[in-house]
Amino acid sequence: MKKINVITLGCSKNTVDSEHLMARLAAAGYEVMFDSDRTDAKTVVVNTCGFIGDAKQESIDMILRAAEAKKAGRIERLFVIGCLSERYADELRAEIPEVDDYFGARTWEGIVRALGAADDAALATERHLTTPRHYACLKISEGCNWKCGYCAIPLIRGPHVSVPMEVLEEEARKLAAQGVRELLVIAQDTTYYGIDLYGKRMLAELLRRLCRIDGIEWLRLHYAYPAGFPDEVIETMASEPKICKYLDIPFQHIADNQLSAMLRRHTKAEAMELIDKLRHAIPDLALRTTLLVGYPGESDADFAELEEFVRAVRFERLGVFAYSEEEGTHSALRLRDDIPEAVKQQRVERIMALQREIALENNRRRVGRTERTIIDSRQGDFYVGRTQYDSPEVDQEVLIPAAGRRLQRGRFYPVRMTSAADYDLYGEVVAK
Repeated sequence: MKKINVITLGCSKNTVDSEHLMARLAAAGYEVMFDSDRTDAKTVVVNTCGFIGDAKQESIDMILRAAEAKKAGRIERLFVIGCLSERYADELRAEIPEVDDYFGARTWEGIVRALGAADDAALATERHLTTPRHYACLKISEGCNWKCGYCAIPLIRGPHVSVPMEVLEEEARKLAAQGVRELLVIAQDTTYYGIDLYGKRMLAELLRRLCRIDGIEWLRLHYAYPAGFPDEVIETMASEPKICKYLDIPFQHIADNQLSAMLRRHTKAEAMELIDKLRHAIPDLALRTTLLVGYPGESDADFAELEEFVRAVRFERLGVFAYSEEEGTHSALRLRDDIPEAVKQQRVERIMALQREIALENNRRRVGRTERTIIDSRQGDFYVGRTQYDSPEVDQEVLIPAAGRRLQRGRFYPVRMTSAADYDLYGEVVAK
């Protein structure tokens, strides 16, 4: 049997793309492995990220390592797909000619044909999971229409295109049949879902339909744009017990002049109004956000306003990035990258130090509570689990002593929280 190794870099959207590709390859008779160090796979596909500088470099380094393996005879065929090759295919062909061919993030039919797999519509909802079998991402749309000043995604992935609702339902049912219990609903902006197909935002209806699928016990919502956030989604999150009380909503900044410079489509007042509305409707909601510091023109006063925002809102989960200029974007073409790198890193560190204090205080308040917890793995002396307030790989975990107890991965258990760290909780299973 032909063996192929698919190496995936970058975000969860890339993971979904690779899983769809691997399902087609398996149907074509390949033995598929992923992110493998085995040397018996003579064909390698690298699915790249091209979003920010560090991710680009990681992708280039991986391509170079695979090219060296090909020159040494350890592999026979090498293909590169994804975001990096969408933007820089010509440059990559010139610099790394050992690659058999390059395909972009929007040219799946090319890689499928190159590998002799069927471009069969019946396989459109098939996935070869690379996550633990009890959770999976469900990508509900592709691309983005917002065109924020710093972001290259619209240049790479194109405009927003929703996946039809019946296709998503079929894919979700197949995932549930494989044992998936938690669906991470993802898109560049999930709240924009449906506008192109149905003439209005339809995320709430999609969530309600997904909640009716047997076997799915948790739905988790990632990457919601603040502007135009539908009230109906808030109502659905508050009323549907399967929807985790969790929302990933990247605000990026809060100072109005920074939001304007970033071409965000909301103001500080509108952001605060949305947060108040969410907190009021869903009192135990865990809010995750992403912030961007060091954007061109960010003054000391702007940054102080951002710090106060973090201090006031007390996000349960927070990530922060330093601005990295991306060619072709509005900020690269129109603005001067005028914040020194040392200042950018200082601002990152200050936000994260503040968030660490907030996270510890939030966790200490949960000590003594019993919360439904899903088990992801066992690591050493502990089982590693998560509550509804945490997404896999990016958020904190619940550590449960393994001594004297056997817990099953993918199962839910009532866990009483016994102690807290800044980004972890410790707990013990409560007898049912």
